[in-house]
Amino acid sequence: MFFFTEENGLIEVLNTLIERFEYELVEFKEASNDYKQDEIGKYFSAISNEANLKGQQYGWLVFGVRNKDRAIVGSEYRNTKGLDTLKQEISDNTTGAMTFIDVFEVYPIVDNEPKRVIMFKIPAAVTSIPTGWKNHYYGRAGESLGPLSLEELDRIRGQKRIDWSKQILENAGIEYLDKAAVALAREKYKEKNKNKEHIIAEVDAMSDLEFLTKLKLIVGGKLTNAALLLLGNSDYDNLFHAAPQIMWRLYSEKGEDKDYEIFTIPYLTVVDKVFNKLRNLTYRYMPNQLTLFPLETEQYDPLLVRELINNCIAHQDYTIGGRIYVNEFEDSRLKITNPGSFLPKTVEVVLAPSYSPPYYKNQLLAEVMAKINMIDTAAMGIRRIFNIQRNKFFPLPDYDLKESGIVSVTVYGKVLDINYTRLLHDNQNLDLDTVFLLDKVQKGVAISKEDTARLRKLNLVEGKYPKLFVSAKIAEIVDEKAQYIRNKGFDDAYYKKLIIDFLEKFGKASKKDIVDLLYDKLSDVLTEKQKMDKIKNLLQSLRKAGIIDTDVQNQRLSNWVLKNDLDNS
Repeated sequence: MFFFTEENGLIEVLNTLIERFEYELVEFKEASNDYKQDEIGKYFSAISNEANLKGQQYGWLVFGVRNKDRAIVGSEYRNTKGLDTLKQEISDNTTGAMTFIDVFEVYPIVDNEPKRVIMFKIPAAVTSIPTGWKNHYYGRAGESLGPLSLEELDRIRGQKRIDWSKQILENAGIEYLDKAAVALAREKYKEKNKNKEHIIAEVDAMSDLEFLTKLKLIVGGKLTNAALLLLGNSDYDNLFHAAPQIMWRLYSEKGEDKDYEIFTIPYLTVVDKVFNKLRNLTYRYMPNQLTLFPLETEQYDPLLVRELINNCIAHQDYTIGGRIYVNEFEDSRLKITNPGSFLPKTVEVVLAPSYSPPYYKNQLLAEVMAKINMIDTAAMGIRRIFNIQRNKFFPLPDYDLKESGIVSVTVYGKVLDINYTRLLHDNQNLDLDTVFLLDKVQKGVAISKEDTARLRKLNLVEGKYPKLFVSAKIAEIVDEKAQYIRNKGFDDAYYKKLIIDFLEKFGKASKKDIVDLLYDKLSDVLTEKQKMDKIKNLLQSLRKAGIIDTDVQNQRLSNWVLKNDLDNS
């Protein structure tokens, strides 16, 4: 296997591939002008399967190198069209929507002339799941491309999944754990079973060793990886192949680094520490044109952030190392990245009410995290975070699964398109599938013609396909309603409530304050004098009812206050 750390090391990798040619893991093609996508797909399947069978993480397909003598000749493949969409095009026809880990363009110098070489990095087939192209499985026999043999197919399908979290740390016992984290785990477990008194009594009677053995975190007195990850003393994180870490980073609106902090085990307590680093400001917005006062909310719901980070912990691929990154941007968004793969392959699959995960990458870890109330194993976590954003009338989370081996999700802490927000506010019965499509439209993401027709039928989008935008007709209707209200006015109870709410919030109000509060909300058919008389009558009515009064006798200097506040002063 060949490793590199910087892009400028790719030419060295290319030279190494040429010098140490491995037929099954590397394929060179001249591809001077074009190359059939179907052939690329077949080589993707073959190299992916061969990498799996040889215990490697990836293989290579290289354009711009002549296969016969492995001379660098350069390639014009997609030199004008670009390579940006190729990952998606390949994923449309592979098993589990697999695609290239990355596609690199390099320019080695040959006879004093730069030659364009394209290097496709192909991931190994997933354990026990052969990689197919258009439902056919390919392999290599030397340089030959052909169907994967039945023996190789059975070998891949017969592979046993190894649960990293269940593996035993031979020389680590309970003394390697953080006592405060163990105590918290006991409390969380009892909290999860708060309606089962016999279980709570059983846990209280157990020693820490017995309790952790019951959870299968300790086996034969030895720690599992899951035990050290969730409850371990940070002094012993060196027992891992690569110490698990979560890194919070703060970026300015210009993308400049402003602050950071690294967190390590025990992961049971780390989520709150990361959440407390977020600024999480109060955000005010007007979800409806008839709203008189803005809604106030935290930019990032605590449950949403915890769910996302805990999901990262549960599903990370700890065998390849890497950190979980929680990136906070001052333009009101979070981007959380996690090393590993997204087992469902698409977010749409997870949002379906009937979704059940095929398996858990870290089965023991996921089971224990569910038992101590960190995650939900009913596969509802992602639906929950989408619904949290939907119920705030905010943009939905964006999952980016384009880069193999990395799962990235962006959460927005502000409104992006006011029409989207108003539409959700005024149509709160929309199902999540429809909201998901509308969210794509507001972000300029293409949707299918069938989905467009569905949204048009509901009068939710406008524009010429594929350049759609969220319909403003709802807003226009609201404008008409607003004009009707301006002409008709509200009833007296509404105006009186405004006055009372103002006094409850600010304690007192001058006559000018009351006029400023009510004047524009009174019917447009009233004259200025009629509006002033209306305000005067409202105040006198509240005074006669014993609800408000003036704080001093001098009318010119007095303020209106709530009678209860006056009596208690």
